[in-house]
Amino acid sequence: MNEPFDISGKTALVTGSSRGIGRAVAMALGRAGAAVIFHGASDSGALRDTVAAAQAEGMEARKIVGDLGDSVEVRRLAAESDRPDILVLNASVQSYGKIEDFDDDEFSRMVRTNLRSSFQLVRLLGPAMAEKGWGRIVSIGSVNQGHPAPRLAIYAATKAAQKNLMLTAAREWAARGVTVNTVTPGVIATDRNAKVLSDPSFAEPLRESIPAKRFGTSEDCAGIVLALCSDACSYVTGADISVDGGMSL
Repeated sequence: MNEPFDISGKTALVTGSSRGIGRAVAMALGRAGAAVIFHGASDSGALRDTVAAAQAEGMEARKIVGDLGDSVEVRRLAAESDRPDILVLNASVQSYGKIEDFDDDEFSRMVRTNLRSSFQLVRLLGPAMAEKGWGRIVSIGSVNQGHPAPRLAIYAATKAAQKNLMLTAAREWAARGVTVNTVTPGVIATDRNAKVLSDPSFAEPLRESIPAKRFGTSEDCAGIVLALCSDACSYVTGADISVDGGMSL
């Protein structure tokens, strides 16, 4: 294992990788030698800029666009990704409210995007990995999957279900060279969390409750995902690994 994290020759699809954790993960995989497919819900400037930045570093990188809430789009996205060796399920949608505030449409939107698309991509791409005898699937979970925050009931439920889907997939393909794991971030300072963390009355007590006494960064999550996608962690499957500065202790 002279180069334990070298994934040269592999292709990785990272959903929701124009920004935040997804971007950091995709860039880490690219720097380790993988050809990376960056995904966005739309052909946004952020997606184009991210791919350009990856290519400027010498990575083999391209973009793919698709709405994960649309099953037809997900099937097209899977076909256009051309049997990747690595799948990172990062994209998700999140909205706040009390249970009585959510209507059926918003419930369905989160289930479609966070859970159904994960099922579809695993179902469509996992068997080809098993056929090749090598594959890596990593879902980006949430601390809410085990300890739902107030006003995030539906999001938390989709993340808990996604984690259980990963456990089943890990059992099904472990003997065929495919590992399936979950990485569970704690409080990460991404643009999604920028608004809520900008309120000192909320952010400072939260920061003090974390043993590391800081919020995480997207890059804090990228290293463990890279390890799980490499041969260094070929005997790790079905795991749920927290990246939370000790918040879950």
